[in-house]
Amino acid sequence: MTLKVQKSYVDSSEGSGNLYLVGTPIGNLDDMTFRAINTLKQCDIIAAEDTRQTRKLLTHFDITPSMLFSYHEHNKAASGPELIRYIIEGKNLALVSDAGLPAISDPGSDLVQLAIEAGIRVIPIPGPNAALSALIVSGLPTERFTFGGFLPREKKDIRKVLEAFDESNGTLLFYESPHRIRKTLSHLEEILGDRPVVLARELTKRHEEFARGSIRECIEWLEEHPPLGEYCLLVDGIKEHERKAEREAWWQQLSLEEHVAHYESEGLGRKDAMKKTATDRGLTKRDVYNALL
Repeated sequence: MTLKVQKSYVDSSEGSGNLYLVGTPIGNLDDMTFRAINTLKQCDIIAAEDTRQTRKLLTHFDITPSMLFSYHEHNKAASGPELIRYIIEGKNLALVSDAGLPAISDPGSDLVQLAIEAGIRVIPIPGPNAALSALIVSGLPTERFTFGGFLPREKKDIRKVLEAFDESNGTLLFYESPHRIRKTLSHLEEILGDRPVVLARELTKRHEEFARGSIRECIEWLEEHPPLGEYCLLVDGIKEHERKAEREAWWQQLSLEEHVAHYESEGLGRKDAMKKTATDRGLTKRDVYNALL
């Protein structure tokens, strides 16, 4: 891999243009920054996930771009290279999502990769973000957190993702739709246990709401208060003492060989089974390997 260094504040009057990633409000238009407005006014092209939604924003701030381009998950393969060509020809392009920061749980990340490969400057114009806005008022730990975006639709795929997060001692952040939120909470309870969670919806809007409690309590809350709007779902991470107790709960009576054999019976290869055994016991993989020689 070749090291690449980008200096964003370079005179671009000659040569290719720039790609600007512009943060937009997640509900309250007052959250639009002066810099974001000025950037959108100065760019030749604005690429939007939903042009109808973005046109409302542009009209509100009296912004009239030369071109408003559609760029979303279903047309990114064809539209991406075309947008890059416009930038190479010298046009400045602003990328926006329907709400919040582009390239977070949307195809903007693909366009960024194309731009970097083409040697185009990619410049962030910071703005609101739903997940972080929910995190800072959640009451859950903020020192460490993991953003998981939207969970998969199939239960086996959800389990795979959540089991990977099961060892995390930081807060977990997800996005979820109203028609799937109850089912997702049930999966969380089954796989991670009945942990503290926060359901945040309608962030920055008139009906902004936070439901804080255990997973079971939130499921029961939703039975009486039907889900409305998109949700930010925040899940408390496992505590270190809980993790230690969990690790020590079931294998205490097993020999080292039996411990490894248990994981092999679950489908893990010998090396992975030894690695997981070492993690349970607070040993190094080499310790387990040498002991079983």
